[in-house]
Amino acid sequence: MNLKAKIDKILENVLIAFMSILVIDVLWQVLSRYILSSPSSFTDELAGFLLIWVGVLGAAYVAGKQGHLAIDLLIQRSSPQTRKKLMIVINIFVALFALLVMIVGGTWLVATRFMFNVNSAALHLPLGYVYIVLPISGILILYYSILFIIKPEGGQQ
Repeated sequence: MNLKAKIDKILENVLIAFMSILVIDVLWQVLSRYILSSPSSFTDELAGFLLIWVGVLGAAYVAGKQGHLAIDLLIQRSSPQTRKKLMIVINIFVALFALLVMIVGGTWLVATRFMFNVNSAALHLPLGYVYIVLPISGILILYYSILFIIKPEGGQQ
């Protein structure tokens, strides 16, 4: 099993676990609010944080499968040689976005949340832990993009 396959498997398992926790969290929120008439104070915030993690890590997972949303009309109508070049250019732009926005910007966001001791309201969790998913996902997307630049057919399943 190569490194990409190992990373894909880890991401799959993490996403399954977070989605399972999210479903249980939302079910508990509904039960406590409507059946027990005593809404839980932390479930709404936890659901929001889990949605952030599932959404951003899910984007990294989909980038690794090259299944991200794209308008690929130009790619579909291109010759195989042109298609290969277009995919390299697209992956360069994705890599730049991951590096500049997700890794550099995400790291700045995480650092400032820890520096200023910003905590969530209900869970009193440092928000740096919530936002650390941005640079993590950025690193994963950058890895996948570099892999697809070096070996354009590497992610085609």
